Amino acid sequence: MNSRELAQNAARLGWQKKGDNIVILDLRELSDVADYFVILTGESDIHVKSLADFIERELRDEKIKPVHKEGYRYLNWVLLDYVDVIVHIFKSDAREYYGLEQLWSDAKLTQWNEDAQDRILSKKAN
Repeated sequence: MNSRELAQNAARLGWQKKGDNIVILDLRELSDVADYFVILTGESDIHVKSLADFIERELRDEKIKPVHKEGYRYLNWVLLDYVDVIVHIFKSDAREYYGLEQLWSDAKLTQWNEDAQDRILSKKAN
């Protein structure tokens, strides 16, 4: 699985667990930090934790493990680092405060929604 597919898969998994305002930032032209950021919002501490746990578990089932994870103590911002893809799961106030989309405003941003989900599923079916 390449980094683009991993980012799309993480976004899809977040969408399945009712993550909100899911975006994928393409950083390949801008930074060596990662190829993609996947950013999503959970409604509460429990929701943020369940999103992070679900994404990690499902990717682990595909033999993809994070090299680093943090944020489980306070659950305002959980980060799952897959080297080329970094998944950021925020509570809404923390997401607004840190403003990753504004910080990386030069990155190509893809909003994940049901249409994106349908496009990915139809590509896999073909």
